[in-house]
Amino acid sequence: MSERIAKQSTDTLDFKKLSLGWIIGFLFIVSFLGLFSVVPLRKIMIIDFKLTYPSGTATAYLINSFHTPQGAKLAKKQVRELGKFFTFSFLWGFFQWFYTARDNCGFASFPSLGLKAFDNRFYFDFSATYVGVGMICPYIINISVLLGGIISWGLMWPLIEDRKGDWYRADLGSGSFSGIQGYRVFIAIAMILGDGLYKSNPLRFVSSAPSQLSYDDKRRTQLFLKDQIPIMFAVGGYVAIAAISMATLPRIFHQLKWYYILVIYIFAPALAFYNAYGCGLTDWSLASTYRKLAIFIIGAWAGAAHGGVLAGLATCGVMMNIVSTASDLMQDFKTGYLTLASPHSMFVSQIIGTAMGCVISPCMFWLFYKAFNDLGQPGSHYHAPYAVVYRNMVLLGVKGFSSLPKNCLLLYYVFFGAAILINLIKDLVGKKWGRFIPLPMAMAIPFYIGSYLAIDICLGSLILFMWEKINKAKADALAPAVFSGLICGDGIWTLPASILALVGVKPPICMKFLSRGNNAKVDAFLGS
Repeated sequence: MSERIAKQSTDTLDFKKLSLGWIIGFLFIVSFLGLFSVVPLRKIMIIDFKLTYPSGTATAYLINSFHTPQGAKLAKKQVRELGKFFTFSFLWGFFQWFYTARDNCGFASFPSLGLKAFDNRFYFDFSATYVGVGMICPYIINISVLLGGIISWGLMWPLIEDRKGDWYRADLGSGSFSGIQGYRVFIAIAMILGDGLYKSNPLRFVSSAPSQLSYDDKRRTQLFLKDQIPIMFAVGGYVAIAAISMATLPRIFHQLKWYYILVIYIFAPALAFYNAYGCGLTDWSLASTYRKLAIFIIGAWAGAAHGGVLAGLATCGVMMNIVSTASDLMQDFKTGYLTLASPHSMFVSQIIGTAMGCVISPCMFWLFYKAFNDLGQPGSHYHAPYAVVYRNMVLLGVKGFSSLPKNCLLLYYVFFGAAILINLIKDLVGKKWGRFIPLPMAMAIPFYIGSYLAIDICLGSLILFMWEKINKAKADALAPAVFSGLICGDGIWTLPASILALVGVKPPICMKFLSRGNNAKVDAFLGS
């Protein structure tokens, strides 16, 4: 049945006839919407909500460390600490690389809390980035992520898996939307949408009183608000690009009707807001979650007989571009706010970078596509595993809600309402007690990706907490340099790691862990 659906939906598109120019054109059409969609919300995110945006903040501290107004002596200490932890983080990433010869190898798959906990994604993955994120994020955010991991992977998913064969077919894999993965994705989406819907209430957007701000923050706020990007410019740009998209995208993908695009663009600004808000809390972009939602809705709407597979995959790309560029721009605005940079300059720079990506990325893809005839084929060197995952996902999505497991929609409604209720209680009890109530958006992240992120960031919180207890003045002065070095060093390592992968240099060792019984079986097999 799946093969027949795929054939019906893909026969009308010959990818070999899709030129590089069409791909570049598609990206130019869809990649700028996210930038225009969140420009009117930058004051709300940066000034009113005071969201952290850890990567943007780390970049700002890296820049400010060379221009600190607090004196040469402190500046030298900050730069020294930043350089020390930057080097450590970079070298730690390099060291870990040697043990990652295959998937699920290395320190990132270290069962530090036991093999059973590892199976339920409770482990420390030795990520310097997220230890640094834990040091910068408020304690309540990190506790919320940990609580979400305990509720989902510690309680809910094991209980649902015990109902395998009743709630969903027992022969389904862990990544199937008709199985346990359906609960993971849709419950996470429910909490994100419920929290985002409540947060987007205009009555909650109350700016901080000037008296509550330090002199530096007052100055930053003044410059940030002085250099305004006109709202009508952002709205007009969004509407213009949306109109162009509705006229041109159906010419590239005939299965993608103009009214599908219209519906996507009506709801996209809200989803871009939710993703930018969640990224500001935890530094984790959930763009992949929103594109799964687009795949399912548009694929089911179009149906298998009317090109639902291609329509779903095309809208997946559209949604991914909108929500991911929105969170990236807000990260840049946070950096600009902390470094007293012009928001105009940040916006223009993001447009230039996005335009470059619209040309460079397709050219790189086309290079691989022409150089490797087996690109995307199972067993090939570049087998593009996520392409297979998303194709199989849309094959399920075209069947509509009937493809979801039993009680999945009921749990979706329950957690959507719970997210709104938690926020309502948090506001009703006031700041004194509300600061102890977890945030649903942060709780939702481990529902989908696992609890290892919570272990990392909570370790970062613990380090900062102990440091403040021992020497609060030193912690306040040097902690920004430490977490900036941890985040930036680990991030920079991805560049040489990518180059090594492109030239075919593979790590020499695969470090995996086995239970005592499995290890005995492996030893017996190797000895035979």
